[in-house]
Amino acid sequence: MKAAVYYGPNKVEVADVPEPDPKPGTVKIKVGFNGICGTDLHEYYAGPIFVPTEPHPLTGQQLPLTMGHEFSGTITDVGAGVTGYEPGDRVAIEPIYRCGRCAPCRAGTYNVCQQIGFHGLMSDGGMAEYAVVPADMLHRLPDNVSLELGALVEPMSVAYHAATLGEVGPLHTAVIFGAGPIGIGLWFALRGKGLDEVYVVEPSPTRRAAIETLGARTLDPTTIDVPAFITDHTEGRGADAAYDAAGVAPAIAAATACVGARKPTVSVAIYEKPLPTPLLNLVMNESRIQGSLCYTSADFEAVIDLMAQGVYDTTGWVTPIAIDDVIDEGFEALHAGKKMKVLVNPNGEAS
Repeated sequence: MKAAVYYGPNKVEVADVPEPDPKPGTVKIKVGFNGICGTDLHEYYAGPIFVPTEPHPLTGQQLPLTMGHEFSGTITDVGAGVTGYEPGDRVAIEPIYRCGRCAPCRAGTYNVCQQIGFHGLMSDGGMAEYAVVPADMLHRLPDNVSLELGALVEPMSVAYHAATLGEVGPLHTAVIFGAGPIGIGLWFALRGKGLDEVYVVEPSPTRRAAIETLGARTLDPTTIDVPAFITDHTEGRGADAAYDAAGVAPAIAAATACVGARKPTVSVAIYEKPLPTPLLNLVMNESRIQGSLCYTSADFEAVIDLMAQGVYDTTGWVTPIAIDDVIDEGFEALHAGKKMKVLVNPNGEAS
């Protein structure tokens, strides 16, 4: 079968590899779509970062690996001991490996497991025609949720988890910094939680246009004083939550200046360089910066439910490609800013 195999920086090859068979406790999946994540880009251009060069303690695997941790598909075979699933079931994959023993795992917050691993980063993943995954990673997709949307459940759950940490609901005002895939996911999640007053701050005209097509209200930080606008709009109260999905210093500074007293700025970005922390803003406002990492199964189920209600829309920001085009139309196009979100279609099926 075809698979996108990662060997190191700037070296991903679409290779012919053996088709896997399910082991006890696992299922075999015919992959529908697999998203290319920002983490995948970091691995391709600057890795290995998270991909292990020695056997991972939870998976036992190491470089080289088949990439892909954002995927959906259809079960074709079920390993011994698996109950509740059968061939033909359509599923999204929650790709976290956790130890189950550390303090976070025992507390139920396995998304911050001290030995955390990810299927497709610490094991062979879903950027292939077939994949084998542990049954406890499966989430069933309703009939009206496509495999294309199913491959977006993982990144949309990252955003939904962050949205939840902002502790907002109807009648609240929220500000999102960054209109990439996670920023778009935050907008969908907040709308799904009943918020009407959501503003997306994005300097790129292309990205602003994409999220405006979905119905979002945007602010261009190159032409408007965003904190002043939010202060005026909320009659001095400030935003009930701000979200940084941009990962740059100006976004953090503006976000912490936007929130009201004792309100959070939720950070769901990856920071390549150390950023100055606007401590004066936090002290004088008794506000805080809240980190957000990954998701739990509750976030997956919430996103799938909202997808079934029609909350999510791929128009204008999602591009499916064939697995043979994964370098030029995937990694290179995303790195150059020519595409926003790419879903690899390893089996050539229609969306």
